[in-house]
Amino acid sequence: MRILVTGGAGFIGSHLIDRLMNEQHEVICLDNFYTGNKQNISKWIGHPHFESIRHDITEPIRLEVEQIYHLACPASPVHYQYNPIKTAKVSFLGTSNMLGLAKRVKARFLLASTSEVYGDPDVHPQPEEYHGNVNPIGIRSCYDEGKRIAETLSFDYHRQHNVAIRVARIFNTYGPRMLENDGRVVSNFIAQSLQGNPLTVYGDGSQTRSFCYVTDLVDGLVKLMNGDQIGPINLGNPEEYTILELAEKIRDRINPEREISFKPLPQDDPKQRKPDITKAKTRLNWQPTISLAAGLTETIAEFKQRLKV
Repeated sequence: MRILVTGGAGFIGSHLIDRLMNEQHEVICLDNFYTGNKQNISKWIGHPHFESIRHDITEPIRLEVEQIYHLACPASPVHYQYNPIKTAKVSFLGTSNMLGLAKRVKARFLLASTSEVYGDPDVHPQPEEYHGNVNPIGIRSCYDEGKRIAETLSFDYHRQHNVAIRVARIFNTYGPRMLENDGRVVSNFIAQSLQGNPLTVYGDGSQTRSFCYVTDLVDGLVKLMNGDQIGPINLGNPEEYTILELAEKIRDRINPEREISFKPLPQDDPKQRKPDITKAKTRLNWQPTISLAAGLTETIAEFKQRLKV
């Protein structure tokens, strides 16, 4: 197939491109390289079935494709809060442009939505039926509300124009190629440990997250795209850890002498985050297979190589 991946030079996008290229598809990577990195796709440059286009999806583009994986959007607080207006525009205008393309060429469209649509949840774990607890004017809302409107647009294009959509709600994902400065806990803790700095935990570290290894997530995205479920469907690992537990696991692997420093909790930081993946299991026959221990081993090894430590 001829497949478009927006945000294809990013962390998740590049792993998805690896999978699609290895399956012999023709792949077009669309990225403005704001948080994407050319190194992530360098091995495919020059391949006859691969094309990379530098493009900002807030501007329309005309391409002929059969499937669109729409991943383009800064996904970590450091990056999406740096230019919150641009973040909101990527979610609204960018998604609108990609849905318009899907409508024109009759492509199947997968939206990479997020667990952030649940906000700071008062239902735990979070099922897809839960409508969330989001602050529409908070510092995270450029991303939270951006993805909520992206879901709205997707379903309206489906209902009004019969566009074949798929919506994945992605929970915390980690693995090789994460940006070391993206402010996410796994990359933060690994980079801080390797560089000999104290590990920064916000609040008392009792807030929880669930961590899905990136190749598990990619498998879920491909199954959703090629199955008959529209979604939204949660994709994530239901194993739950406190942030303090995660910090200690990473520190003890790299540098057990490192201290942990505690800082105030940012505004609207969710206290609990864990996916209910019943739908993914029953409707996609998908569940994560890679343990946190195994995934951290791969991620730390790649960070060591990249940071030259």
